[in-house]
Amino acid sequence: MRILIMEDDVSAAEAMMKGLADAGHQTVHAADGREGLAHAAKGGFDVMVVDRMMPHVDGLTAVATLRREGDGTPVLFLSALGEIDDRVTGLKAGGDDYLVKPYAFAELIARVEALCRRKDTGGQTTTLRVGELEMDLIGRTVRRAGTEIDLQPREFQLLEFLMRHAGQSVTRTMLLEKVWEYHFDPQTNVIDVHISRLRGKIDKGFDRPMLQTVRGAGYRLDA
Repeated sequence: MRILIMEDDVSAAEAMMKGLADAGHQTVHAADGREGLAHAAKGGFDVMVVDRMMPHVDGLTAVATLRREGDGTPVLFLSALGEIDDRVTGLKAGGDDYLVKPYAFAELIARVEALCRRKDTGGQTTTLRVGELEMDLIGRTVRRAGTEIDLQPREFQLLEFLMRHAGQSVTRTMLLEKVWEYHFDPQTNVIDVHISRLRGKIDKGFDRPMLQTVRGAGYRLDA
């Protein structure tokens, strides 16, 4: 995957580039919005990671400009501005996702790769498969090794998110935002309860558990 990084903090950009390279991705760095627009005009990027506050041309303006010019490359905004209004502004400017600084790098990787998958499938995916686990997004059914699993609506949403991020550590923050649509931590055990119920349904009766707890990071669904 080829990623354009628009970030004026050089040390932060270098750390990001190293981490993405270690994950097998190619990166191009732009130190400000004007340079970023010049790189973007050449095309060939799968995802853009854009800092909201940059010199010359800020991130919001840069992405809005790209959208007006017909560039549909998925964009992940990075910003220290984390209020709901700030996030909404970023999404309305043309961003596809929004990550607040400081962030866990594992979450950055997961979000970037999710944006790339969304682009590759054109949003037309109707079936998800992870090992012997299969989810029909149209029929709203789930089977493991051919055995149907009865899930409640929230459990289905939770499993769908985990399947879309299979093999990756998913943080509580990601689950709260994407499954419960909370942009704050309600300080409840709602995630733990639902994870426990889901684990009991998809792993019960099978020798190999798929839903794992990653100590200090969150959860991971593995084939």
